[in-house]
Amino acid sequence: PHYTVDERERFQAEVIDDFVREYAAGRTPNPCARCNEHVKFGPLLARARALGAERLVTGHYARIEAGELLRASDPSKDQSYFLFAMGRAALAHVEFPLGVWSKELVRAKARAIGMPNADAPDSQELCFVPGGDHGEVIEARAAALGLDMGSFAAGELVDASGAVVGEHRGIHRLTVGQRRGLAISGEKPRYVLQVLPEQRRAIVGEVEALDVREIVVEDFRRMVDLGEREQLEAGVQVRHRGQPAAATIELIGEVARVRFAAPVRAVAPGQAAVVYAGDRLLGGGWIREARASNR
Repeated sequence: PHYTVDERERFQAEVIDDFVREYAAGRTPNPCARCNEHVKFGPLLARARALGAERLVTGHYARIEAGELLRASDPSKDQSYFLFAMGRAALAHVEFPLGVWSKELVRAKARAIGMPNADAPDSQELCFVPGGDHGEVIEARAAALGLDMGSFAAGELVDASGAVVGEHRGIHRLTVGQRRGLAISGEKPRYVLQVLPEQRRAIVGEVEALDVREIVVEDFRRMVDLGEREQLEAGVQVRHRGQPAAATIELIGEVARVRFAAPVRAVAPGQAAVVYAGDRLLGGGWIREARASNR
């Protein structure tokens, strides 16, 4: 039997609207992790179990072994970073069969059974931003959410001293670490260091100023047994294509304070910070604050 489940309203409220509000607040959201939490492994899993299904099987590149979430065998396709918010309880009811396959093997098997999309190119775009311009999506939805449209107007780019060095097209089009599109003249390229939504400003500086030594992570989810108060040494990954950086993590309830062994560059508040021990995913949460390495 084939069932169609209409979750458009939930996807709009929990994923797209969250995306809009986060950018309006000067943060950089992670909609794929939000979707996994609020749509795929929440109501979809509940619906599957209500229909009598023993497992929910998805095409995520990750592995589940002995009740724990692990990276995919193909590190270039690993999606475990987006799955920390699915909840530990869901692991007993989910399967990720592609987690032990390479993408090349997936395509070969698809060709063998005649699937028309066997050689379709990989997409890096968000499913609700098909044109690639997330700014247009935000502007179109902001008024419906009652957000101040003035906050999406053009504003100033300033350096650390407060001197105006350029103009931006709206804080919702900026993210920490961004260089492209700033149109600032000078001998050295400059990057977005901090977004200040209340002032409609962004602070820019040279690349070294992006180095971060500490972050504060909120709404931390434990995917293995970790105490309410615990300190551990592990790797912390702060972006999907990044590598885990060695760090000391102090857990206090749902807050994690992370101190990196060496500075990590361009950490954006609003993104996910996910903790690994080798291939094992220990937990993760949302970056609330990043502190420069020279503070």
